Amino acid sequence: MTAEPVALVVGAGDYLGSAIARRFAREGLHVVATRRRGDLDRLIAAIETDGGHATGIHSDARDEAQVAALVDRIENELGPLAVAVFNVGGNVRFGVTETTARVYRKVWEMCAFAGFLVGREAARRMLERGAGTILFTGATASLRGAAEFAAFAGGKHALRALAQSMARELGPQGIHVAHVVIDGPIDTAATRALFPEWFAARPPDGIMQPEALAQIYWQLHSQPRSAWTFETDVRTYMESW
Repeated sequence: MTAEPVALVVGAGDYLGSAIARRFAREGLHVVATRRRGDLDRLIAAIETDGGHATGIHSDARDEAQVAALVDRIENELGPLAVAVFNVGGNVRFGVTETTARVYRKVWEMCAFAGFLVGREAARRMLERGAGTILFTGATASLRGAAEFAAFAGGKHALRALAQSMARELGPQGIHVAHVVIDGPIDTAATRALFPEWFAARPPDGIMQPEALAQIYWQLHSQPRSAWTFETDVRTYMESW
């Protein structure tokens, strides 16, 4: 087993998730990057090229057995889990009458149920040591619903409630739980396709960049427990809020 502490990034997509993984790897943590499907090889190679250590594992965060097996593998084969980042998305856009039961249920599973499974399994291991960090990625939808985003808002509201409950329960036991409200689109291919007119009207620094956001996750993990942040909300300088 490596002596390096492990940073688990669940939802290590090509943008924010990958940026978070690279940021923690630069600080000497062994990164375990997971996603349900999609390429992980490029991220692992980039981290290792920069001198870090990383492992890529395909895993479905909605599946209880897979999440438990993932955390067991980390603890038994790689090192102590020091930080778990839940960064699964689920942002879909449908009018409420066009939102099927399948879509609503799937978005809730991705945003909320998967967060519960990852948070629970991480907490079980961290409580044994009385230390650790669990970070959840939220969104504007965590605080208020918007037209055509009923499923996403429902899932993100639930995730925020989970994070609040966990923070109040686990904080006194040495586990730092924090929730990051990302208030606005991140510069990704998906958001550019979803909001083309919005991106066309913005200068480059009027759009949130993954690397800048990743720094916030590292700062949360680095906080002394005499001054822990539960929730931070992030937006560009020109965001309307």
